Amino acid sequence: MSVQKQSEKANVLIIGSGGREHAIAWKLKQSRKVGRIFCAPGNGGMSLIGKCVNIKADKIRALADFAHRNKITLTIVGPEQPLALGIVDEFQRRKLKIFGPDRKGAQIESSKVFCKQFFQKYHIPTAPFKVFDIVAEAIGFCKTLEYPAVIKADGLAAGKGVIIVKSFDEATDAIKSIMLKKTFGKAGKRIIVESFLKGQEVSMMVLTDGKSIIPFLSSQDHKQAYEGDTGPNTGGMGAYCPTDLIDDKMMEEIKEHILLPTVAGLRQEKINYKGVLYAGLMLTESGPKVLEYNCRFGDPETQAILPLLQTDLFDLFMKTVNKRLGANEKLSWRNGSSACVVMASKGYPGKYSTGVRINGMNEKGNQNALVLHSGTRRDGDKWFTTGGRVLGVVGIDKDLSGALTRAYGLIKKIRFDGAMFRRDIGFRVLKDK
Repeated sequence: MSVQKQSEKANVLIIGSGGREHAIAWKLKQSRKVGRIFCAPGNGGMSLIGKCVNIKADKIRALADFAHRNKITLTIVGPEQPLALGIVDEFQRRKLKIFGPDRKGAQIESSKVFCKQFFQKYHIPTAPFKVFDIVAEAIGFCKTLEYPAVIKADGLAAGKGVIIVKSFDEATDAIKSIMLKKTFGKAGKRIIVESFLKGQEVSMMVLTDGKSIIPFLSSQDHKQAYEGDTGPNTGGMGAYCPTDLIDDKMMEEIKEHILLPTVAGLRQEKINYKGVLYAGLMLTESGPKVLEYNCRFGDPETQAILPLLQTDLFDLFMKTVNKRLGANEKLSWRNGSSACVVMASKGYPGKYSTGVRINGMNEKGNQNALVLHSGTRRDGDKWFTTGGRVLGVVGIDKDLSGALTRAYGLIKKIRFDGAMFRRDIGFRVLKDK
């Protein structure tokens, strides 16, 4: 009987190698419906949960071949790049179940121009903007702006393609860097220049099967490298969940004016969107406005959110893929708060070294504190850095202050040369209490 039950369990493939993917693997491991977990390419921490497969996330045909050969029940795509390259289209063509939007749907993140024009077309509140593909015209327009303002590269730039400029000279430098020096490569062929919105920024992720939306808890990311939100933009240096910035009334406003019109607009555009829709929101004095959309789970928000989720994540993924999400579906959450603090390599988000030995990794963690890996490699019982963001250390407690105490307490036990992390995660809300 037990052998039969084991054989009925789902084989799952998780694509990606970051902390977000480790969090997804960690949560799926808790499902009684999940059997074998494969990670492509995975990381050191994920190798303790499932089998890591040496296939990069952008090798779409090789991944589809692997899923077919290994009878994968469901593939979950972590990063945005394979979605933008059309991995979902390839898997669906082969009748393989996969969680994430197709290539057309992924444009909502892979092209900021597409996204902003979508907002304009479907009357979704956002900052005023203009699109440019000629340097001189963009610089000329910047002479008319009030500052600060925002310059965005059109394409994917690993979360670093947004520059806040405080003067005309800074705007000129940013435009030349993106469009002439090609700091972000082809992503900067076109740019957006938009007004700067004032307020608190929050992350709101929902599952959607193209009809219904099921919200996760709200969270708040910390993009900039250094304390006090200073320094260059990164992929994210920490996050906490939930925020008290979005109450029930605000959530209804976000649903009515942003999320539901977005899903309806995607249908109108004949986009078959199934997966996560992640709204980066600014809560302004005149109401919530969308800064941008992402077509996948956030990183490091996912590392903060999933430890609080009690509903079976595999069930949610399958309902999304099979278009069976109910509008009245309620998620179950653990009481309290969660905080994730990212430990990064010295120099991140600029040049950094890899292959640095990590000590203190024998810390097992517990239900109130855990370590989720981003850029790590395991060699027996030894651990080494492989990326800019190395670890996400998560604490869970009755409130945010307690969760941060647990996270920073665990960080003290982990060491590697040049390790950097922000010591003020959650400062925006804690300073008001």
